[in-house]
Amino acid sequence: MAGKILGIDPGSRTTGYAILVEEQGKYSAQICDVFRMDKMEDHNERLQFIFDKVTELVKQHKPDQCAVETPVYGVDPLAMLKLGRAQAAAILAITNLDVPVAEYYPKAVKKAITGNGNASKKQVAFMLDKLIKLPEKKLKDDATDALAVAWCHHTQMGNAHGHKKQMHQNNRKSSWAAFVQDNPERVKNN
Repeated sequence: MAGKILGIDPGSRTTGYAILVEEQGKYSAQICDVFRMDKMEDHNERLQFIFDKVTELVKQHKPDQCAVETPVYGVDPLAMLKLGRAQAAAILAITNLDVPVAEYYPKAVKKAITGNGNASKKQVAFMLDKLIKLPEKKLKDDATDALAVAWCHHTQMGNAHGHKKQMHQNNRKSSWAAFVQDNPERVKNN
């Protein structure tokens, strides 16, 4: 992965963002935070805010690639529509600046991190802490989700150690055991 990947977890009230950086085989989160729009009542105003903030992020940090999570489920069709619009605002901001962008479903993101597409947010956060040097402050859930999206993109690009690495194949043995076996250098002993 030469360079930086911007990950976005779009939301109509809170949008997470993170930049994953690789330097000499080590990974870190350059930034990992959220944009809050919960005080904005007008949905169109929130969409413009997302567009402007993502544009600013891309211009300031100059990522080489971007990845955005795709909303896929919900009981309220109007809420899903709003999430889709938030995703579109982020994608449009990125593509307007000619930066490649990919989309990932939540299950694919979770599987790229933990080997389990049904993993909990806590499991994803735990594994990210083992894989990536994180900022000292406690991360908000949406920021962690954005970093997970960036990591997922990194694994899908096949850039781990210069070849297409098949991370966390869900074979007959436990995905945690497979991860430890395939990545002994990433396991921290306390």
